[in-house]
Amino acid sequence: TMRLQAPQFQALFTPGLRSVAELFEKKNYELRIAGGAVRDLLSGVTPQDIDFATTATPAEMKEMFTAAGVRLINNKGEKHGTITARLHEQNFEITTLRIDVVTDGRHAEVEFTTDWHKDAERRDLTVNSMFLGLDGTLYDFFNGYEDLKNKKIRFVGNAAERIQEDYLRILRYFRFYGRIAEKSGDHEPNTLQAVKENAKGLAGISGERIWVELKKILLGNHVNHLVQLMYELDIAQYIGLPLDGNLEEFARVTKNIQNLSPKPMTVLTSLFKGKDDVTNLDLRLKISKEEKNLGLFLVKHRQELTKASGSEPLRPYQDFLMDSREANTSSKIFELLKYQGEEELLKEMQEWTVPSFPVSGHDLRKMGVSSGKETGTALQQLRDEWKKSGYHMDKEELLSCLKKL
Repeated sequence: TMRLQAPQFQALFTPGLRSVAELFEKKNYELRIAGGAVRDLLSGVTPQDIDFATTATPAEMKEMFTAAGVRLINNKGEKHGTITARLHEQNFEITTLRIDVVTDGRHAEVEFTTDWHKDAERRDLTVNSMFLGLDGTLYDFFNGYEDLKNKKIRFVGNAAERIQEDYLRILRYFRFYGRIAEKSGDHEPNTLQAVKENAKGLAGISGERIWVELKKILLGNHVNHLVQLMYELDIAQYIGLPLDGNLEEFARVTKNIQNLSPKPMTVLTSLFKGKDDVTNLDLRLKISKEEKNLGLFLVKHRQELTKASGSEPLRPYQDFLMDSREANTSSKIFELLKYQGEEELLKEMQEWTVPSFPVSGHDLRKMGVSSGKETGTALQQLRDEWKKSGYHMDKEELLSCLKKL
């Protein structure tokens, strides 16, 4: 057996975890780190959040924690066997080992067990099915560690069975492929077959759950390969993507965009031919208003709002921003520049301070412009002059312009 000694593992032993471990030990309940956190630790990554698994039932945990005066938080997870305890300013999510009894491809009814192997069996991917004892011992029933070292993504046991337990696992497969696999196209044929045969099951999964996974896929590695695959395996139509997605444009845009930290919607919009594609995505996935607006903005402006030839390539973007009456225009322009792969211009645009127009109605009244209507007209004319100057003219220059007008 392997024992993990990594610094990331040692760092987990906060006063809170030590107290939790002590309580479980006193009662002879087994407690191990489970799933994603184990995968991260074995990859040398500090896990974002840690799930624990135990042989103790929720009732036993509640009794133990209550007797020790430990605060328990929200009981929403309890029917799935999860208890959340708070010790030393830290929350601990601890779940009883379980077997899925009934699955309808979305929700599982659970039955508790003390058999670690049975619990591992119902997890999705081998790399996510491992446990780690608090002494550093690795419990790995499905060769997850080998797969992780070889950067292989496989379902636990039979792929079709795992997928039918929860069809979202199709997208989880893609997401972890993008996160862990070294190269494109390194899939087991029978896995792809199982995905294709079960793609239709995604039609019954809520848009919100799909969007969470899809966004992570869009920001991961191999995104072009994975989205092509979604079309080949007939997944696209069930998750709100256009039937005739523009795969050439997608390949072109995704080639260089990853280094520019784009928003997921910016990456995805390159697949869209027009605004209907954005609307249809929204109908299926219930994306946020901001995401929808960004998609519509990119579809509308990606062709005509481009850099100027000559010495001021940024001018069209600056003018657009200055003329815009909408909120968030600058962040949309940043995304457009990422979409267009304009790394240098993006940096410049991010550093550009939006200038404020130096002349006010008050200045004009001092110059003897009296009526409101005249003031409005004069301000607009001066604004145009100011814009022509690349926003460089100051108050003096503009007011001397006024005399000529």
